Order: sequence, then C-alpha cells, then structure tokens
Amino acid sequence: MTSTADRLARQQGREQGIGTNKKAVKFSQQDYETLRQQCLKSGRLFEDNCFPAEPASLGHKELGPGSEETKGVDWKRPMELCPNPKFIVDGATMTDICQGKLGDCWLLAAIASLTLDQDILPRVVPQEQSFTEGYAGIFHFQIWQFGEWVDVVIDDRLPTRKGKLIFVKSSERSEFWSALLEKAYAKLYGSYEALSGGNTIEGFEDFTGGIAEEYYLDKAPPNLFQIMQKALSLGSLLGCSIKTTSTDEKETRTALNLFKGHAYSVIRAVEVDIQGKPVQLVRIRNPWGNKEWTGPWSDGSGEWNDLSEDEKSKLNPADDDDDDDGEFWMSYSDFIKQFSKLQICNLTPDTILSDKVGHWNHYQYEGTWRKGSTAGGCRNFSATFSSNPQFVVCLEDVDDDPLDGKDGCTILVGLMQKERRQHKRLGRDPECIGFYIYKVPDQYKGQSNVHLGPDVLLEQSFVAKSSFPNTREVCNRFKLPPGEYVIVPSTYDPNKDGSFLLRVFSEKPAAASPLEDDFDIQIEEQELSESDVDPHFKEHFKQTDGNDMEVSAFELVEILNKVVSQRSDIKTESFSLETGRLIVSLLDKDESGKLGLMEFNLLWSKIQKYLAIFKKHDTDSSGTMNSHEMRGAATEAGFQVNSGVLQAIVSRYSDAQYAIDFDCFVGCLIKLEMLFKMFKTLERAGTGKIELDMQQWLCLAIF
Repeated sequence: MTSTADRLARQQGREQGIGTNKKAVKFSQQDYETLRQQCLKSGRLFEDNCFPAEPASLGHKELGPGSEETKGVDWKRPMELCPNPKFIVDGATMTDICQGKLGDCWLLAAIASLTLDQDILPRVVPQEQSFTEGYAGIFHFQIWQFGEWVDVVIDDRLPTRKGKLIFVKSSERSEFWSALLEKAYAKLYGSYEALSGGNTIEGFEDFTGGIAEEYYLDKAPPNLFQIMQKALSLGSLLGCSIKTTSTDEKETRTALNLFKGHAYSVIRAVEVDIQGKPVQLVRIRNPWGNKEWTGPWSDGSGEWNDLSEDEKSKLNPADDDDDDDGEFWMSYSDFIKQFSKLQICNLTPDTILSDKVGHWNHYQYEGTWRKGSTAGGCRNFSATFSSNPQFVVCLEDVDDDPLDGKDGCTILVGLMQKERRQHKRLGRDPECIGFYIYKVPDQYKGQSNVHLGPDVLLEQSFVAKSSFPNTREVCNRFKLPPGEYVIVPSTYDPNKDGSFLLRVFSEKPAAASPLEDDFDIQIEEQELSESDVDPHFKEHFKQTDGNDMEVSAFELVEILNKVVSQRSDIKTESFSLETGRLIVSLLDKDESGKLGLMEFNLLWSKIQKYLAIFKKHDTDSSGTMNSHEMRGAATEAGFQVNSGVLQAIVSRYSDAQYAIDFDCFVGCLIKLEMLFKMFKTLERAGTGKIELDMQQWLCLAIF
C-alpha cells in the first residue's frame, strides 16, 4: 500500500515538473543547500547517514564487510590527503579520471566523454563547489535515473588505504571531482561494488538523459554515415572504439597509431568532392589531446593535395604537420575498417539547449509488469501477451531529407528495466526485455482509451520488433510509414515482476500516449418486489433473520455460505466476514447496519448476474477465474478497469497461483461499486478529484 502511495506521489511530482533537469528529485529527500547551511551554522562537517563511511557502503560480496579486499580501508576527507585540495584544477579533463581497484571502467569512460562537452558537464558536476569558500564537507551531483534527474548529496569521506584513494582518482593528486562523482554514483546504486561491470552506454545515458544506440561496424547498415551526419546535426554524442581480445591489448597501439580499447569521440562527418567523386570523411578526437591516426587523410598526408583551398578551409585541417592536438580526419571507409563499435547518444531538448542544432522530439512513459495482471510475456505466450501495457504513437509527418531517399517517419524506441543493479546486489539476474510494434486497426484509430485484446494483436503480424536481451535497455531505430502504431513492451517470459521506462524519440512531432481503458462503472439500479425473491433464498432469509426481517453481516455470511456450499460448479473457501460487511455497507439504504428483504433481494440479483459472468470466464471449469481474464469479466459486469486498477485487484484478491475464487470475485466487484459511489458523492463539481482531511480519509479507508 505504501509503495503504491509512493508511486502516486511521484506521478504528482512529475506533473509539477519535479524530475526535470531544472527541478531535480532530491535523492533520499536530502537538500544540498539546507544541509550545507546547517553544517556551516553548527561548525561541523557533513556526515552522510544515508551512505555512511562504513564497510557496507563498499559492497556486499568481494567488497563486503570482512572481505580481503576491504582490509585496511580508512575513510578520509581530501583535506586529510593533501594540504590544498581542489574540486577542479584547470577545467575537467580526461586525465582527471584514473581507474582504481574497481571494475567500473565503463563508468569512467562515460565520465571521460562528459569532459568533452562543456555544455553538459556543469549540469552533472555543479561547478561552484570548492574546498574553500562555503566548504562544509558536503557536495552534490545530478544524475539521470530512469526518466528523471536526481540530485545526489554526499559527504567527502573517501575510501583510502595507506593514505591513497582506492578507487577513481585524478592524475593531479590535489583534484577530487571525479572521485566524488564516483561516490555519488555508488550511493545511487547502494555501494561501490554495485558499479562493477557495465556498458559505457549506461553511463552516457545517466549523464545526459539521452537514448543510446550501438552499431557494430563490421555489420554497419548501408546508411550509417548519413545516420552519423543526422545525429551530429541533432547534437548527439558519438563515441567509437576498437575491440580488444584480451586485457593485455588494452591501450595497445595499432600500426597506424590508433589504440585498442580506448574511447574516441566522433565530432564531424562530411562529404567532399575530389575530381568529381564524392569522398566521405569523419573527424575523430582522441581525448588524450595527442596521438593521432597516421593513415590516409591524417595531418599533412598527400590526400589533402587533391582538395581545393576552399574545401580545405571548410574542413580546417591542421596546417602544421607536427600539430599533434588529438583531432584528425580519416575516410569513412577506413573508419569502419579500423574501429569496431560506434555508440550514438541522442539527447533530449532538456539536455541540449543550444539553438544551433536541431532536436529530437522526446516522449517517455513509466510502467510496471505485475504477475497475474500486466506481466504477459512475449508474443509466444498468446494467452497472456495482450495483458502487457500498451502505448500508442501517431506518426503524421515524414522526415526532412530522408537518409535513404524514401519517405517515412524515423523513430527510436528504447525500453529500459529499472533497478537492475540493485537486483544484481541481491543475486538476481536482469530480465530479458523487448517490444513489438503493431499497426493500429482502423476501428481503433484516434482512440487512446482502449486496451487492445488478443483478438486484435494476435490476428495481425507485427510491423517491427526488438530482440529480447537481458540488458538494462534495448533500443532500436525504425523507419515506418505515416500512421498509428501500438508499442507493446514485455519481458520474454510471463509473470515476471518489474518496472520499466519506455522512451520514443521522433524526428517530427508525434502524438504519443499510453493506450489504456478509462476507468468507468455502468451499473443499472434495479427495483425489485418481494415476489421477485428466489423462494429458496427467501427461506434461508427467514431462518436467519431473527424475526426482525433484517440480517446483519454475520447472518448474511451464514446465508451465502449455505447457498454456495450446495453448488459444485464454483470454488470458494466460503464468504468472508469482510465480504459480508462490504455488501451490507453498499446495500444498506437506511444505515441500520443490516439488510432487509428488499435489500437482500437486490443482492441476490447481483450475485446471480456475477455468477453467470464468473462461470462464463472460468473457461477451464476449474471453479476459479484466471487473473488475466479478470479485465474482461469485470467489463462484462459493468466495471471498465485500467491496468493500474487491475494490478491492485490481482494483488488484493488472487491466490498464490493468481486465481480468483467466487467469494473474492463478488467481494471485489462490490467494493469497486462502493468506492465508485463514494467518490462520486464526494467529487467536486465534476472535476474528477476529491479533497479529504486526515480524519475523513482514515474513516473512509477503515470503512
């Protein structure tokens, strides 16, 4: 219940802009400026109780308390390690990131790339921090996490051994911004050890909020050069590297002065004309600031002689053959031969504010997969697949200057599973996740208040799909004809709990939204006479009413159980007192706390209706209903529920095998009707909202 309240609170916060880069979420509700001022006022340096300088903050296994790797660890502040510590010395550069005794090179490569973009870096690493003016032993950083920016506060006690930092450090011993950023990242994931092992793409996204694509250059698509040009025009970050086959090859030099396992940046992609023939060129930056490619199109090579002076000035090659500044040109054909992998991190408008580049249009949605309700698994599981969350995107305008010369709408779709590193700490592997894309049938176009069932999804072929890897995120680029499409994200296997973030980037604006039923109840109020009462039921009523012609919740349960015990076609462990009280609360018109014969008659009519629906949806005649069929059964009973309500129903009313018996089915529908009527009674002038004080809320919740 509290987790549901937390989720609703986050949704309300996002509606107020909380989670954007300008209004980051405060991790662990810690406000940097408030805590800093408190420390300055008290004259004490900040000590972070949320990530204490204790063994548990180092790790849980290899770096766990008492492990060999943590012996002799001493947490020290920078002022205890050098006489004049600095936050940043002469700007943040690649040399500020030297790996320590932690397998987080993926993270450090991303941090290193961050130093190459001085527009983005200050957002992640607030520059005004220092060890002098206003110093209080507290620092903060902003990191993107699963759709929202998070401000992470830390103290500056760092793990050391024999007076030296154990983990990341700067080549400049007095500089500490990179070590403190690593600590903030470790706090976000629970420990330093949680950072061991990963993909640079993960860091790219967490420092930009962008969505990353990965291309293996031995299988480069034919239009990759055009993709690179378009990405650069949109302000995307591009990185490339040469694979290694062993750890011994790390940073080893090739015959043409490139380095294996080293992260380079791609900063330009242009096409030039040489004697009437087009030549594609790529400009690369070595973040070391030196050590350049020595092959064709390198500084001073003969290829430049074939270019006009005008072309040369546009490309601005180094005039001095010995000017080894780390930037160099090479042909695209050499690029895909020499390098192994290209990574493109596409940025959101929130990340890149410059008007000099174009912007992707960006849409994101959070969702959950829950056993028995919305965790339907992939298309292989036809009985449950359609119960997965669904999202619709309407593509109307085709791309400008299409890369392949054909009209169409380019979109990037990324599906990310949350809390993967926290699960790793608990020994749980990430789930295999992926998605399918379908064309929306004509009869459902323009609608967002529907949930497509198996009769729609399984009767047509998908137009696109992803693979199902067990990575944090799966991302694919698609080019689709204009139209409406539904995206169905899922785990590979059904009944796998998880939370996810679905993101869609489009070149042109596109209407996108969850595809979900509106919540609504359509109940026909019946007027019945005593002659309509079933004689069998009436006899039970007279035997139990105590001659006052009314039955209490206790007596009602006794009657209901006598009736259902005589039926072999439904399975129930008997009606509970809670269900009896719900029924009385709903149908007791005179607030006597009991039901009269006419009220009892109305109840019998409802139960007869619910029984017919229950048997219809009990397709295997087991006496229970599969929870995945609950949406259809509830709809037939007059209750149109969405995925959020369905999740709550299954959590509250199903058994360990996610089956719902008749007692729970009746209790659920009675409670839905009661809650709906209570809401409508308290609703303010059709606003769809109610307002309660604490006492009113408690009385209604307990009731």
